[in-house]
Amino acid sequence: MTMRQTIARLALVATAGLVLASCQSKPKSAPAASGKSAALLAMEQVAITAHKCWIASKDPAFRPYQMANELNSFTGTPRFLLVPAKHYGGKPLLVVQAQGNSRRVDVYGPLMNEPLGVRIGSDIARWQTGNPACGAAA
Repeated sequence: MTMRQTIARLALVATAGLVLASCQSKPKSAPAASGKSAALLAMEQVAITAHKCWIASKDPAFRPYQMANELNSFTGTPRFLLVPAKHYGGKPLLVVQAQGNSRRVDVYGPLMNEPLGVRIGSDIARWQTGNPACGAAA
């Protein structure tokens, strides 16, 4: 092979590389500045306050429960659970979650049918609005 043929082949390979590179898809647009969905932002706010007010404060009404955070969900459904304190792997008694680009927080589970359910509902509703108070009167 002559020098001229070698140069021609190198030029052809380089050109093919440029053509292939230009055919690749464009990078996806950057996510929101924080990189977090509305659901995750809402759930972070609610979960932090729930932990502070229910668990860390050692509130007697919530002493039988532990909080299991599942905020970094790849399904777009960040959530946290209340499970029995002595059986962490047990069936969740409360599920608090949000989905997609909505800031709406859904709350369900057996605890919502107990007397404590009224308080849970009002606490979550208050925290969802950005009010970090632990009690309705606070």
